[in-house]
Amino acid sequence: MKELENIQDIKLLVDSFYNRVNGDDMLSPVFNEFAKVDWETHLPKMYNFWNTILFSAGDYKGSPYEKHEPLPVMRDHFDRWLELFNATVDELFEGKMADEAKKRAQVIGLTFWSKIAHSRNIV
Repeated sequence: MKELENIQDIKLLVDSFYNRVNGDDMLSPVFNEFAKVDWETHLPKMYNFWNTILFSAGDYKGSPYEKHEPLPVMRDHFDRWLELFNATVDELFEGKMADEAKKRAQVIGLTFWSKIAHSRNIV
């Protein structure tokens, strides 16, 4: 196993993670049937997002939350997303940046869910 060190590692992580998402009974319908994600466009955005989050690359511009608010998701969707993300990281990488990626994913998931729950008066 290796450290998570650069954009090539980010691409491997993102591609591997979304392969899991696309094979997941809970998450795949949200991405593919409801959101109708264009993967050729989405994946490069995710490379830039994670490269910026982990390595301060500054190549991601945007507000990702707004795209997530209308999705038909509940807390268990975010829990599953995090479970798949962490499993992907653990399968591919080790070390400080791998741990940081998992921490950041947890914060992102909890933040998005908190905002969605608040906007829907689920809290």
